[in-house]
Amino acid sequence: MTHLMAETFTVALAERSYNIEIGPGVLQTLGDRVNDIAPKARIAVIMDATVQALHGVAIEKALSQHDTHLIVRPEGESQKSLVNLEEILDSLFQAEFSRSDIVITFGGGVIGDLGGFAASIYKRGMPFIQVPTTLLAQVDSSVGGKTAINNKYGKNLVGAFYQPKLVLTDTDLLKTLPVRELKAGYAEILKYGLLGDAAFFDKLEAGLGADLLALNEAALIEAIRISCETKANIVAQDEREGGVRALLNLGHTFGHALELQAGYDGDLLHGEAVSVGMEMAFRFAVEQGLCRASDAERLSAHLTATNMPRISDMAHLMTDPNALLSHMGQDKKNESGHLTLILPRKIGDTYIEKRANRGAVLRFLTQLRDKA
Repeated sequence: MTHLMAETFTVALAERSYNIEIGPGVLQTLGDRVNDIAPKARIAVIMDATVQALHGVAIEKALSQHDTHLIVRPEGESQKSLVNLEEILDSLFQAEFSRSDIVITFGGGVIGDLGGFAASIYKRGMPFIQVPTTLLAQVDSSVGGKTAINNKYGKNLVGAFYQPKLVLTDTDLLKTLPVRELKAGYAEILKYGLLGDAAFFDKLEAGLGADLLALNEAALIEAIRISCETKANIVAQDEREGGVRALLNLGHTFGHALELQAGYDGDLLHGEAVSVGMEMAFRFAVEQGLCRASDAERLSAHLTATNMPRISDMAHLMTDPNALLSHMGQDKKNESGHLTLILPRKIGDTYIEKRANRGAVLRFLTQLRDKA
């Protein structure tokens, strides 16, 4: 069977350690994996309506031997709110789930974040399994235990660090993914090369990225594995983002500001914002004399070659530099009123700037607006 091709590695977090399995067809093993974790548990599957239409039959088949309760939500970033969190909790309470039962989040990053947070606080915490269905979720949000919802102050500001018991990453699920969503996931893959693995960026630039975007199976497995291993190694060093884990936010401070400006209405996907945010971080670093212009140009050229979102595509969100700076001021990484940015010295070498100059950032944002 195809799932025998899966690659497995462990996120090493002592008693919170868990496996990530990557490959085509691994969804078929979900029922067996549930039995390994808690054979008598009832299962709550949280998914959105789009995923249910595409893959609902497959997951029901995989869990056919289990007592399963489906919680189906509308799709979109707007689902990550207190109101929708409470509706999920209500469904769990009404169905009389115990804290020893299992939540399975079956979907993209929104469902993973929302369902994982619900699992973390339901009766003070119940086990959950991540089955990510988008490339972005497979390489980023399903790894590392961050669960959260949004509020009016910004993205992911209410949440918990709560590790899953297992991540099943089925590359077959990507065959139904829209091209736009695939590219949003590719932004996070690029991030891993840019933040600390220049050789990986070289491979992506040399053709691995194009092969991945063409859904070449071997390229997908290789890129997802490298991305997950990179993130897992960083998380193992710094589970709760007190230090090096912040590097995983390369491009995110600028990107989250763009997302908040866009209003989470579907106009801008998270990965699209990260793509633009990474280009902004490199351009800002060049202006500050931290990074060679040739490295920023190399990133921009690769974004163009793979038809990824760029700064020039975001003029409609850059008309108010002061608003963007204000959004950046809400970032979770900020400390004692100081603006924190993840900035590159070169491709494959980034650092945490805990006292970024707000005036310099505002001038940079103003220049981008004026050039638009």
